[in-house]
Amino acid sequence: MTHRFIRTAGALLLAVSAVQSFAQDFPNRALTMVMPYAAGGPGDTITRVFAGAMQKHLGQQIVVDNTAGASGSIGTAKVARAKPDGYTLLMIHVSHATNTAMYKSLPYHPVDDFEPIGRATSGPMLIATRNDFPAKNLQEFVDHLKANGPKVSLAHAGVGSASHLCGLMMMNALNVKLNEIPYKGTGPALTDLMGGQVDVLCDQTSGTVPPVKTGKIKAMAAAGKTRLPQLPDVPAISEAGVEGFEINISFGLYAPKGTPKPVLEKLTSALQKSVTDPDVRQRLEAMGISAVSADLARPEALRAHLKNEIDTLGGLLVKAGVKAN
Repeated sequence: MTHRFIRTAGALLLAVSAVQSFAQDFPNRALTMVMPYAAGGPGDTITRVFAGAMQKHLGQQIVVDNTAGASGSIGTAKVARAKPDGYTLLMIHVSHATNTAMYKSLPYHPVDDFEPIGRATSGPMLIATRNDFPAKNLQEFVDHLKANGPKVSLAHAGVGSASHLCGLMMMNALNVKLNEIPYKGTGPALTDLMGGQVDVLCDQTSGTVPPVKTGKIKAMAAAGKTRLPQLPDVPAISEAGVEGFEINISFGLYAPKGTPKPVLEKLTSALQKSVTDPDVRQRLEAMGISAVSADLARPEALRAHLKNEIDTLGGLLVKAGVKAN
């Protein structure tokens, strides 16, 4: 056994020991959870719910950092560049998959530059209209869109957003082309829908269900095959014979690539405890979305979900020829 071998083996043992020591001490200061969208939206609310829950299980404060812009890619890049020590996390939804289809050159790779921690939520989508929209029921809505196409204005929260993807899928399923009106976020799109300036919006139930219940907008259909528990009288769009139209928005938690496995395991454990927390589940259900099961709040489930979204929803954008401005 040479001295060089002994020194190398010793160095490796010291490195392993240092990682183990670091992981045992983790976390010993506040963490940052980056939400790459503006404050006040559904993603921001979801992030704050989980930040509050996970910090109870980790014993340290989790600060939410809203770094918005470029379909979430600015905040995402910030996490990709962060030190891989578990103190900087990313909570993000479908844009983590679709940005690869929209941008020629991202400053990060959604798979290669991140460590998945686990899925957090699962949220259905709702198709809603202004209150004085001519259609009184789902079949009239479908018939109106097919007959009027470009005369119907379709609001969405920006290129690559969940509402944009939902709108694209709806147009694809109905074989129609509507007049797309992009906004800088769900808030202003919803405001104009409530004000009657636009006709249709397909977005997450967390934003659309409350104004439906208060009579500010009109619900037409759940975007999928099943009705929503919050609006049991509103049909699923499949009930009008529309096929190939089902979309569900899931938020997931990531860390920078290279974050030590023992640290990731602690973060996953905190996330799994949070998704089964009755208070978390109740708060999310009040928004019209669900916390996933503990079995889905783990790295393998999020990794598989991301791959599926890159293939399916990213493929939808490619087919539509959508690119970021």
